[in-house]
Amino acid sequence: MIKRKQMGTLANNYIFKALDAYPYDLEETIEALTYALAYEDKNIVALGLMGRIYAEKLYDYEKAKEYYTEALAENINAFHIYPHYISVLLWNEDYDEASKLIKFALTIKGADKAVLYVCKSQLQEQKKDYKKALKTLKKAKEYTYNTDYLYVIDREKERIKGKLPKKKEEKSKKKKSKKKRK
Repeated sequence: MIKRKQMGTLANNYIFKALDAYPYDLEETIEALTYALAYEDKNIVALGLMGRIYAEKLYDYEKAKEYYTEALAENINAFHIYPHYISVLLWNEDYDEASKLIKFALTIKGADKAVLYVCKSQLQEQKKDYKKALKTLKKAKEYTYNTDYLYVIDREKERIKGKLPKKKEEKSKKKKSKKKRK
């Protein structure tokens, strides 16, 4: 029992080093994670961070998905894994899988619902369903409890609004104004 605790403590020390180094010193991050996983191969934080490295820095989405899957197999309630995993699924265009994961993640106690609704909005945006995406962002605002993230949601909203097709009325007004200019 004591040996297991010591190994867990050593793993945590390396995880802290990895978290401190990421994303600025990837070499140190990888080294620390390698040691952490050697001491505790099922550590959720280490697996999650390794998934992020494969996704965000190496663009190996399949390998990142393996790490996230392994972390969630160890603890399905690891709510901090879901937003990163969902991002990988969106980048990899695994839309059905992303949709199911978002739906499930929203049921996890402690999960950041605002972040998950923004993920859902991004999924809808990628599927070109801009009106649904905007409605989902309204839902995200309901679950936002800090000003900084409210700003992020507003920027998402503006980007999506810019993709909406122009209404016929606006088009006809523009045509009329062009004719008057001539």
